[in-house]
Amino acid sequence: MVFRFGRDAWLGVHLGMSGELSVAAPDYVPGRHDHLALFTARHALVFSDPRMFGRLQLHVGSGPPAWWTRIAPPLLSVQFSAAAVAAFLRRRARAPIKAVLLMQERFPGLGNWMADEVLWRAGLHPGRPAGSLQPAEIRALWRECRWVARNALRVIAGRGGRLPADLNVGIPNSWLFRHRWQPGGRCPRTGVLLQRAEIGGRTTCWSPARQKL
Repeated sequence: MVFRFGRDAWLGVHLGMSGELSVAAPDYVPGRHDHLALFTARHALVFSDPRMFGRLQLHVGSGPPAWWTRIAPPLLSVQFSAAAVAAFLRRRARAPIKAVLLMQERFPGLGNWMADEVLWRAGLHPGRPAGSLQPAEIRALWRECRWVARNALRVIAGRGGRLPADLNVGIPNSWLFRHRWQPGGRCPRTGVLLQRAEIGGRTTCWSPARQKL
């Protein structure tokens, strides 16, 4: 996200995996994991990041910074279309679809577990070459990207207030996420044992009953 101050100051905040923005009282005292605190007469805006996977960027200029304008359209935006996804898959035709989903220049914000969730819901094996997907499969991939992005925000972050201490507490058992790391974990739809392997440099989980190579 980006904040504009006055006419020419831009502050970019990338939360990463563990970052959090919160509003505190104006007498707030920054803690160990607070990396930025902006104070006004009535409030303080605090950026905390215990694992330091996030990022702060400052730009001075009349126009928005390049690091902001280069960001790919959000998954829930109109610009993130099935046609745009299809074109991107064609350019990465030989790469495994799991690896392609982690490319932030087209799928911003989609992390490892979310990519597995998308592929499981779309019924696509993570090791399939991106160029092998048929039009109906590409549309299913696009649709599930949007579904997972929208509902991950809803069940993890909720609306208003602070984030829960356990960010996973609200994820339903009907999601792959709840079963992907369990010893002997089973597909929540078919009951078949899940499989795991490293694909595209990342540990990957899938259901062999739903996602056939």
